[in-house]
Amino acid sequence: MLTSCNVSSLVVDKLYDQARRQSTVVVCFYLDRTSQEEQPLTDVLGSLLKQLIDRLDSIPKEVLDVFREEKMGVGGRALQFSQIAKLFQTIASLQRTIICIDALNECGVRDRLKLLSSLKEILQKSPGTQLFLTGKPDIRGEIETEFGGAATAVSITTTKDDVISYLRARLNEDPAPDAMDSILKADILNRITQNVPNMYVWSTVVGNLP
Repeated sequence: MLTSCNVSSLVVDKLYDQARRQSTVVVCFYLDRTSQEEQPLTDVLGSLLKQLIDRLDSIPKEVLDVFREEKMGVGGRALQFSQIAKLFQTIASLQRTIICIDALNECGVRDRLKLLSSLKEILQKSPGTQLFLTGKPDIRGEIETEFGGAATAVSITTTKDDVISYLRARLNEDPAPDAMDSILKADILNRITQNVPNMYVWSTVVGNLP
C-alpha cells in the first residue's frame, strides 16, 4: 500500500545510490505525528545537521567554535534552532546536498511554517542544495507560497485496487500458507477494503531559488 514513507524510502534509496557515484550528500528525516512532542524543530534540523557533519572529512572550524562556546555556557547549553540553521547553511554550501523530509503535514502548523522558512534560507545561502518533501495535499499552498516556481509537485494516488494488491501480496508471504483457505483470504480482503477511501500522497522537489 502506498504511503508517504514508502515514497520517501524509494526516493531516498535511489538518491543514495546516485550519491555514491557523485559528490552529493543525502540527509533525511521522517516526521511522526505520534512523536510530535519528542520531535521539536531543533531535533528535526539537528538530526539533518548531524548527518551532514558525519559525511565531512573534517569538521569546519566555525562549527567547532559554536559547539565549544555553547558547551562552556551554564549547564552546557544545547544549540538553538537559529544556530543550527546557520551551521546547516555553512556546511551545505560546501557540497551538493539533498534534504529529504517525509510526512511534513505531521508537523504542527506553526513549526511547519518556521521549518519551511529556514529551509528556504538554506537554499538561498547554499545554491547546491535541493529539497524533497512529502505530505498530504492540504500543505501544498504553504509550499508554493514559500518556494513559488522553484517547487515541482507530483500527486500520487492510492486506490482500493492498490490496497487489495498489497494485501494479496502480504497474504501470499504468510509463513504458514495452510493456515488460511481461499474463502478466509477473500473474507479478509473484503472486510479490510470495504470502507477504504482513496488516499494520495503529495511530493515536491524544490530546486534553486531565484
